[in-house]
Amino acid sequence: MQAFHRVFRNTGILYVRMAITVFISLYATRLTLRALGVDDFGIFSVVGSTIAMLSFLNASMVGTTQRYMSFANGQRDAVALNAVFNTSIAIHAAIAVVVAVILWLAGQVLFEHVFTIRAERVGAARVVYGAAAASTFFAIIAVPYDAAINARENMLVFAVLSTIEALLKLAVALYIGAITSDRLEVYGVLIAFTAILIFAIKAAYCHVRYAECRMAPRSLRDRSLLKRMSAFAGWSFFGSSSSLVSNYGQGLVINSFFGPAVNSAQGVAAQVSGQLGAFAGTMLKALNPMIAKSEGAGDRQLMLEASMFGSKLSFFLLMIFHVPMLVEMPYVFDLWLGHTPQYAVIFCRLLLVRNLVEQLFFTLTASIAAVGEIKKYEVTSSLLTLVPLPVSWGLFAIGWPPYWIYIVYLVYAVLASAVILRFAATLCQCPVGAYLSRVVGRCMLALALCLASASAPALLLAPGPTRLAAVIAVSVLAFVAFVWTIGLDAAERRSVQSAVAGAAAAARRRLLKGRGTT
Repeated sequence: MQAFHRVFRNTGILYVRMAITVFISLYATRLTLRALGVDDFGIFSVVGSTIAMLSFLNASMVGTTQRYMSFANGQRDAVALNAVFNTSIAIHAAIAVVVAVILWLAGQVLFEHVFTIRAERVGAARVVYGAAAASTFFAIIAVPYDAAINARENMLVFAVLSTIEALLKLAVALYIGAITSDRLEVYGVLIAFTAILIFAIKAAYCHVRYAECRMAPRSLRDRSLLKRMSAFAGWSFFGSSSSLVSNYGQGLVINSFFGPAVNSAQGVAAQVSGQLGAFAGTMLKALNPMIAKSEGAGDRQLMLEASMFGSKLSFFLLMIFHVPMLVEMPYVFDLWLGHTPQYAVIFCRLLLVRNLVEQLFFTLTASIAAVGEIKKYEVTSSLLTLVPLPVSWGLFAIGWPPYWIYIVYLVYAVLASAVILRFAATLCQCPVGAYLSRVVGRCMLALALCLASASAPALLLAPGPTRLAAVIAVSVLAFVAFVWTIGLDAAERRSVQSAVAGAAAAARRRLLKGRGTT
């Protein structure tokens, strides 16, 4: 129970961070779109989208080091912790060099044969691409440090650094709106510089505060550990790379058939999806170390319980924001952007539905990684990940509209979820029937009832602030009622009540202690 209390506490810290950073980031996007214009914003979305995918690449690769560090934490082995960190530094430095070379070579092909960009903007686009490649290099180098912070469950550090990064990006958005030089070039370089600066702060903090982050080249002599981690990192990177190619490829396919203006709509949808999805991601960031530690301590049952409970909670945390957004998206976009790019609303709605489907099974991937036998899973899921791109290309070639790429990826999300559940059953002994009934069935029923309730004001009232407020109010009330009565079972309700009571008691103790010292 103490472990679950720690997860709730860390989630609370990350939620405070999200409450700050989401609104800053969305406002910065509005300023950026206004400063760059639709075409240049679309160019940045397709050429510099490597930066937008850094968080995805980083989170995926962190799983390798975090798995081994959390596993060693579960076994209480300080020497192994230091060896894991140093081995991870060596592995990710090698990966960063390889990726940098691949990005350089790919850039030559992309600008000559793939990108659809006006001739006078190619120079600026090349600057953005180079800055994005530099950011990718440092994002890979940063993986061991992110894993160390996550394994320590020090979510306050993540919260502070994320807030600093959001404020820096807001400052960049304000700055480019006031300059007369090429705004696209300046924006790409400054956003990359922001990512590199945050990496430097993170690395310095870990080296000063964490004993396991001390550089010890002698630990690299453990060939067995190097071999195991290299294999795990290689397969994890293989899976991450296929997803990276798939996500980046969406922009290329859309750019090839429809041009930068539709890429602008895609960039807006990705921004909204990423910011709203981060709310649920906070739960996963807090929960993943517990899953790996439980497996390291030999407690498979606790690992599976944490994975099931985490899937439900992360889904509900996503749902509370997705439901009103799905209903009121056209009005919200008009308020946010002023001028909404064509297709932005339908792109975003389909993307949010896909996110909800994927969220139901996402914690199971952490359980598979905790067990460590990931080769077959990564190969299967990676090959499946690449299928939607040629399918979308074929549909566009015969004249289908651009939103069909999101429908194709929604179908893919359902198939990928079935693959995850199958491997979780095989590798982790996850009970499929119980998972479908306890997690998927309860979550989908609660979602359907919440959507139906939130849609009622939209059918009765005209678009405007009154209807938006009514939709949000009804959505929140329906969320509380249906999640508590249908989404959670009796044991999970007791866990939530216990965690809330524990947090309240801790707050009272801190308050009384503060009064006693004054």
